[in-house]
Amino acid sequence: MRKATMIELSAEEREVLQRWAHSRTSQVRLALRARMILLAADGMENKEIALQVGAGRVAVGRWRDRFATHRLAGIEKDLPRGGRKPAKRDACAQKIVKATLHTKPSNATHWSTRTLAEHLGISRNMVQRVWKANNLKPHLVRTFKVSNDKQFVEKLVDVVGLYLDPPDHALVLCCDEKSQIQALDRTQPGLPIKKGRCGTMTHDYVRNGTTTLFAALDVAQGKLIGSCMARHRHQEWLAFLKLIDQQTPHDLDLHIIADNYATHKHPKVKSWLKRHPRFHMHFTPTSASWLNLVERWFAEITDKRIRRGVFKSVAELKDAIYAYIEAHNENSKCFTWTAKAEVILEKYRRAKKALDKFQTA
Repeated sequence: MRKATMIELSAEEREVLQRWAHSRTSQVRLALRARMILLAADGMENKEIALQVGAGRVAVGRWRDRFATHRLAGIEKDLPRGGRKPAKRDACAQKIVKATLHTKPSNATHWSTRTLAEHLGISRNMVQRVWKANNLKPHLVRTFKVSNDKQFVEKLVDVVGLYLDPPDHALVLCCDEKSQIQALDRTQPGLPIKKGRCGTMTHDYVRNGTTTLFAALDVAQGKLIGSCMARHRHQEWLAFLKLIDQQTPHDLDLHIIADNYATHKHPKVKSWLKRHPRFHMHFTPTSASWLNLVERWFAEITDKRIRRGVFKSVAELKDAIYAYIEAHNENSKCFTWTAKAEVILEKYRRAKKALDKFQTA
């Protein structure tokens, strides 16, 4: 009887295989092969391994032999498949890729498999296979915005410096307004979640007014100062600054991170800030709201409390927001900023270079 190939692993190989076997980002096939080899190294026979991992005994033996011959590289990639080479697809592939990347249909913004197949006089399945092989997805698009702020570098270094190395005897507060929060009531009651069915709510709604949430997030502790107001002019911003002044220890300096909204730089606001020297303003670059950590908190309250909420009045909406803030502050968790300014700047320069190259082409 033919004996299974003995597998002995070095410490480095075992570490890599364990990472492949348990990583959430590994391909399922690679994780399965890594588990096979780890079990083989523990002395298990192919039949036992096949039962444990849910694969065929022959497949286990094949990958076992391949690892013994080629080590990690042998299981990292798929075995070459047999059969006739796809000559027709290879002949059409360049034409399909070129049309996908450099042309558009006359009456649409992007190709579909059917429209491109009709345009080129080939089958839809052929287009689909070539797109998959070249990782082309014309139906998807990602949004982006590269800041054109002339002081981008200075503002970025300033804000990131506050996150990574905050000053002593001071609080760093990320401030912003979440405007036009709608108090929406549904036209019919939704059905609750149950086993095998998600909860439901009507797609149409009744508007019952709006409010604006002014928020200041303490970077060190994660606690939040919030206030709902009817509008978001410089008067409301000034009232919120006064609220921050009241609710923070008076012996600490306050470093306020905010965006370039005009109300934040109104003459009356500047005049008030001069009379309160413990306030220090730090503005994020234009089109860089991601640099303000309070935006991350806004995403949480939107997802967990506002988007699927039912509010019959603005008062109900405000009560829900204040209740969420209170619960958050009772068990607050801070958002930890880890990206260094140098890393962000390198990505920013690459994006600017690619954008400039495309615009001049």
